[in-house]
Amino acid sequence: MSTTMRTTKTSLTRRAAAAAVALGSCLALASPATGAGAAAPADPVPTVFFGDSYTANYGIAPHNLDEQKRAFCFQSKENYPAVATRSLAEKGITLTTQADVSCGGALAHHFWTEHETFPVSGSSDFTVAAQQEALKPDTELVVGSMGGNTAGFVNILKQCSDKLRSGEHGLLPGAPVDADQPAATCAEFFTSGDGKEWLGYRIEQAGEHLEELLDRAGYFAPDAQRVLVGYPRLVPADTTKCMTAAPGETELPFADVPADALPVLDQVQRRLNDVMKMAVADAETNAAFVDLYSVTGANTACDGADRGIGGLLETSQAELFGTKLPWYAHPNIKGRDLQAQHVATTIEAVLNR
Repeated sequence: MSTTMRTTKTSLTRRAAAAAVALGSCLALASPATGAGAAAPADPVPTVFFGDSYTANYGIAPHNLDEQKRAFCFQSKENYPAVATRSLAEKGITLTTQADVSCGGALAHHFWTEHETFPVSGSSDFTVAAQQEALKPDTELVVGSMGGNTAGFVNILKQCSDKLRSGEHGLLPGAPVDADQPAATCAEFFTSGDGKEWLGYRIEQAGEHLEELLDRAGYFAPDAQRVLVGYPRLVPADTTKCMTAAPGETELPFADVPADALPVLDQVQRRLNDVMKMAVADAETNAAFVDLYSVTGANTACDGADRGIGGLLETSQAELFGTKLPWYAHPNIKGRDLQAQHVATTIEAVLNR
């Protein structure tokens, strides 16, 4: 592990003490507003949605092909921002979407730097602007999910799967952390030595970048409520459920990822969820966190007919050059609806408070 990596690390404990007190109120925002005084905003709320493939809802058709530059963002026209917006409208809360700049493959730093969505092209034709450019002084609500790619979740999956390392899945961004280490030993790799150190660095980097993201959102949209949306749970508490294919499927939910690596994947998600909470707690005001991990334990990729996550190699609705693409462990329709439900509940709460 490089000296630069070691010296750039800072301890998460400096935030933990302050976060511990703030987390309770932060998480409470995931429940509907209560009290007789709560009332829906009288005027439309100018809103910007940002984020990665979980906000864009990769895999759910139809995809937004209105702009060539954004073609490889795989942003669904029926993503959770669209569904949550309709749900809120039924309650008399109108969101005016100034922009939805969510884009598959985005890292947290793409909030303030441009994003090349199709790296093999080397062309500016597929480079999208920094997501913060969509914010305006009159933006009143900023909502989205970021951090999973910064934490390196795709790299972790590729470290643990020979099938994902194959050329067949070359369009899935990212590479294994150490291609010289067999996929079968990935659990040991991420719990000791360089793999453990790499993982700790990436999780901490995700937390720091999310803090900056929320700060920047507050700077460019000073009056906006900021809602950071967590990630739905992928691996259940009972990982033996992952040893059975979903109805109608032949591949296991996590394909060839070793059984002993599944608890490691879940632990990575828990750690990412914690730093997302901390980033929101550090923001102190006008910020809320949607803790999807804690409410989707019965809808993981391994929950059969109730799964809210498409299996790693289960065919999705996404298509590229006439070929259907796998879900790569993204929310399916049920999962999208769960995202939208909890996001709408939190938005209602923050706008009514």
